[in-house]
Amino acid sequence: MKPIHAFATAALIGAIALPTAGAQNAQNSPVYRSPGGSTLKLMLDDRNVGGEVTVGEMTFPPNSDSGDHKHGAIEMFYVVSGELEHVVNGKSYFLKPGDAGYVKPPDTIRHKTGPAGAKVVVIWVPGDEGSKIAARWKKEP
Repeated sequence: MKPIHAFATAALIGAIALPTAGAQNAQNSPVYRSPGGSTLKLMLDDRNVGGEVTVGEMTFPPNSDSGDHKHGAIEMFYVVSGELEHVVNGKSYFLKPGDAGYVKPPDTIRHKTGPAGAKVVVIWVPGDEGSKIAARWKKEP
């Protein structure tokens, strides 16, 4: 995993997340909460763009630690605010606003935050990874 810069991430988001047409109002997007307090707002997923990709907004609370885990998909993060310690296969990368990072199966990943927490745009390819995560979390009213 290497951090990539904002312009590369913007191009990636534009190429993957915005198919031929459409838009999603964030107010209509479902929000899910993990047992540790992180939230996931699914903005583009199988409801509107199909299963090829999921785009969401994740908010990690201050001083959080996701614990080691793996994903069955490529996972890309773009940090909007705060700082995210992105630990991949035991190696830490500190991502700040404008930075991006990624993991690919079978990487082991861990997300940690400091006192400011972090807000990120997350992209999963293939997109069913977002719905798998949402299924384990509690849907917010």
